[in-house]
Amino acid sequence: MKIGIIGTGIVGQTLGAKLAERGHAVMIGTRDVAKTLARTEPDAMGSPPFSVWTKQHPHIKLRTFAEAAAHGEVVINAASGSASIEALKIAGEANLRGKILMDLANSLDFSKGMPPTLSVCNTDSLGEQIQRAFPKARVVKTLNTVSAALMVNPHRLADGEHDLFVSGNDPEAKTQVTHYLKTWFGWKHVIDLGDITTARGAEMLLPIWLRLWGAFKTPNFNYKIVK
Repeated sequence: MKIGIIGTGIVGQTLGAKLAERGHAVMIGTRDVAKTLARTEPDAMGSPPFSVWTKQHPHIKLRTFAEAAAHGEVVINAASGSASIEALKIAGEANLRGKILMDLANSLDFSKGMPPTLSVCNTDSLGEQIQRAFPKARVVKTLNTVSAALMVNPHRLADGEHDLFVSGNDPEAKTQVTHYLKTWFGWKHVIDLGDITTARGAEMLLPIWLRLWGAFKTPNFNYKIVK
């Protein structure tokens, strides 16, 4: 399958590498290809620059946001929450129309330092904002409640016996995304929360997620729903 990924950070890199390993044709999009490749400093999390990563994955193409969105039969939003709407606008509404758009982003506001707060919450969500901005895209919120490493390898924790969520207005798109999550990455348990408004709940898990990271000193954890 052709997959377009919006965003060159650790999430985009981790998903891109895994999907390419599974035989998918992956294209990662950035605002400015030349500038992205010219960076030599680590990112905000201390990860090596994209120019180092891309040399290790020469089969994954780096192109513009618009080219990556046009390439993808499925498009994955792995941009930061604050940059997501603008990045997707640059990607182009026409390139997203009718396609499943998996939204992984969180609306984290780092303006007051750590830990970040949510810039969107309670009565709205980033997932809803993206769906409103691109009404013809089939937005499914998912994977935003786990680290990048767990996204692509849930079995690294408790033999995969933990839970992931999907939210979206299109039932068929959610069913397809659930299939992707299970077949691409090995997720066993995916809970359909409901329409895109339920992304509010998934996104508002981030404040406690961040504090758990601080308490555990590792992002290698997840939620298990017991009923």
